[in-house]
Amino acid sequence: MRAAIIGAGSWGTAVAWLLGGKGIELTMWAREQEIADGINQERRNPFFLKDITLDPWVKATTDIERAVSGAEAIVVVTPSHGVRGVAEQMAGVLRPNIPVVNLAKGVEQGTLMRMTEVLEDVLGHRERLAALSGPNHAEEVSKGVPSATVVAAYSEDVGRMLQEMFMAPFFRVYTNPDVVGVELCGASKNVVAVAAGMSDGLGYGDNTKATLMTRGLAEMSRLGAHLGANPLTYMGLAGMGDLIVTCTSRHSRNRALGEWVAKGGTVESYATETKMVAEGAKSAVSLDDLAHKLGMEMPITHQVRAILYEGHSPSEAGAVLMGRSARDELHGMDLVEDEG
Repeated sequence: MRAAIIGAGSWGTAVAWLLGGKGIELTMWAREQEIADGINQERRNPFFLKDITLDPWVKATTDIERAVSGAEAIVVVTPSHGVRGVAEQMAGVLRPNIPVVNLAKGVEQGTLMRMTEVLEDVLGHRERLAALSGPNHAEEVSKGVPSATVVAAYSEDVGRMLQEMFMAPFFRVYTNPDVVGVELCGASKNVVAVAAGMSDGLGYGDNTKATLMTRGLAEMSRLGAHLGANPLTYMGLAGMGDLIVTCTSRHSRNRALGEWVAKGGTVESYATETKMVAEGAKSAVSLDDLAHKLGMEMPITHQVRAILYEGHSPSEAGAVLMGRSARDELHGMDLVEDEG
């Protein structure tokens, strides 16, 4: 089998190690020539997961058309804000029957589209699209640490094909037809993780983080309910599983961003210092806009946006959240009569 991996960051490199280890012939697309040269000449990514050695049948190129040509599956692993751009570059050469699975976690600013909606907008052929999401830090997957994930596809056949493609002895893959829920979980849990990191940066305790995680899950679930997601998805790997790992792990970029900001840093300085993309920063804006459009509340998301982009302090935002009017725990979940 031949596949293309669009993106050569940490997650793209980990996926290349995973799929290459199964004997799949891979071509990775990288923006930087230095990354492509490192993979082709040294079998290592010189910038990300530098200690990981890739298989000889993993090649790299900066020509996206060359990467896609002849591939039997496309794996998109760019940051969410880059998905539309790479889709536009692939559009002219990608055959309509080739499955495309998105691994980016976000909602596009402006259009407020999920990533498979962006791909459909550019590439068409919704039935070939899928999303893969779960508690999958690249640093652990690339070392064969036991992990699990979810593939959500519009077509059962595509879902099963991708399940088989990604399944490995240390990487268990489940299918779920709820594309909406899986993608929204992936985008929204990152914002909650930024808030959890801010709690860490302020020196708050376990009670605070547990509160942020559970109330974060509540607003994640409310958003899903408004958009037709299956509520059980939020109890699974893409929801609760990914929320736990992103809010607590030392590998979590989003948690680290929150801690960085709480200690006086900015989104811009974090990106400059770490050379990493924390998806929750952009998702805080798009999800807050989406909540406003739907006429619903996502108070944690709103406060994260206010801190990152409007000059609010984390401690002030915490006071706002704690000072909100009393209400039922299941408020807004269509399980109580009074949502006022």
